[in-house]
Amino acid sequence: MSSQVAGLLQLTALIAALALAYRPLGDYMARVYSSEKHYRPEKWMYKAIGANPAAEMRWPAYLRGVLAFSAVSVLFLYLMQRVQGSLPGSLGFSSIDPDQAFNTAASFVANTNWQSYYGEQAMGHVVQTGGLAVQNFLSAAVGMAVAVALVRGFARSRTGELGNFWADLVRGTVRILVPISVIGAIVLVAAGAIQNFSGIHQVGQFAGGTQEWNGGAVASQEAIKELGTNGGGYFNANSAHPFENPNPLSNLFEVFLILLIPFALTRTFGRMAGSLKQGYAILGAMAVIWIGFTALMMWTEFAHRGPAFEIAGGAMEGKETRFGIAGSSIFAVATTLTSTGAVNSFHSSYTGFGGGITLLGMQLGEIAPGGVGSGLYGMLIMAIIAVFIAGLMVGRTPEYLGKKIGTRQIKFAACYILITPALVLGFTAVAMALPTPADSMTNSGAHGFSEILYAYTSGANNNGSAFAGLNADTPWFNTTIGIAMLLGRFLPMVFVLALAGSLTEQQPVPETAGTLRTDKPLYSGLLVGTILIITGLTYFPALALGPLAEGLAS
Repeated sequence: MSSQVAGLLQLTALIAALALAYRPLGDYMARVYSSEKHYRPEKWMYKAIGANPAAEMRWPAYLRGVLAFSAVSVLFLYLMQRVQGSLPGSLGFSSIDPDQAFNTAASFVANTNWQSYYGEQAMGHVVQTGGLAVQNFLSAAVGMAVAVALVRGFARSRTGELGNFWADLVRGTVRILVPISVIGAIVLVAAGAIQNFSGIHQVGQFAGGTQEWNGGAVASQEAIKELGTNGGGYFNANSAHPFENPNPLSNLFEVFLILLIPFALTRTFGRMAGSLKQGYAILGAMAVIWIGFTALMMWTEFAHRGPAFEIAGGAMEGKETRFGIAGSSIFAVATTLTSTGAVNSFHSSYTGFGGGITLLGMQLGEIAPGGVGSGLYGMLIMAIIAVFIAGLMVGRTPEYLGKKIGTRQIKFAACYILITPALVLGFTAVAMALPTPADSMTNSGAHGFSEILYAYTSGANNNGSAFAGLNADTPWFNTTIGIAMLLGRFLPMVFVLALAGSLTEQQPVPETAGTLRTDKPLYSGLLVGTILIITGLTYFPALALGPLAEGLAS
């Protein structure tokens, strides 16, 4: 069997598994966020934090809950790293430097999981499991809560109330993320991932030194890392490490976990909004982009020409032989079209066009299917933009799900789509203009520029993957990427919740013969076109200086 055929079979099996899980999981999540029942452990949590889960919140109160909880999380994780040297289970590792501790705390709380450190050489068991892994759950639950608040904005009328942030946070964690993660961890252990609290072991000797590895609760952290579209690796090699991702079966399962909730949330959206067809329309747009990017990545990496490529069967540099080009391409597209950031190969070693595809996947806004929660609300923002454009073309006031898209709503949507490009392009320009950041580049020319562009694209879009050629463990990059991660995560949430609040205050508009049908394939095509055009107009000059220039020169 050829590698190309094997890749198609893997992709087919993945699509089939996602299709089987789509309906039951999507309906279950809709019930979770619509239920008025509180389980006893959840009541204990509400009592501990002093929250009333039955109290409805308007958007400013909901936003204050999101920001306050996240700020406390950043502070807690920062302090945990700063005192690591005094904690039990630290494996002898010292406390983390201030700039790196800030970067890591911002990264994991913002669901980015950017890592400028070697995991197995910096973080002990307590910080890994009690700090980083906990934030993998909580940051994902925050994203899901904000997405559900926006869905309620479409579903409710004349109230201004979006639900209760604390109830959404707890339910998302306890009823969705924890149960699936437990099952996922068991599957990964069965596939060969490790799960222990072992210390550091010498595993071999070689000329000039020894080889040492430490154990850890890897399978459990790997499960939520992928399920919550987090991406931070227990080891520096991330999902290319055999302790995290042992074989092709575990590799495909991890991709399944990455895509599971983002795709299923479209069903949740349709169910809560009262129209499953609307959910299918959003799903269709997501699926077209994801399948198209995966096919393009496979073609690029398989078709590259040259003696070395032909002998290897394609562009194998930087890829694990146990995954091959197909398994690596599927994984790379899944992680960069979501906010996961996990890698099972090194994107810096991809062909020029292949590296450009990973960059473009993040620059789309990671909405196909996107991060847990963030993918859905990002796609709904683009859906509003598409409806607005259609309204301009036919000369009528745009409507979406019975809500008028007026000046106020389109301003919120426009601010949302402008924030991330401003962060990415602004920080990249400053870094390229200053002499010190350029010293961190391993490569010069177009590829070196791509390293810095990729770093800020990954940070501001809350992805977390890296081009691997950039030394980002410097005060400049730790600080600026940390700021980009926090602003790129929480500023868009401000406009999402403000938009949701404005929608709940409206009276539904009855559908007429002139209403744009947003549950049809034609609209899904308009939505895909809108996404590609906006992204192209925003990022094409930067891409032309980096991956496109490199690809055309090779």
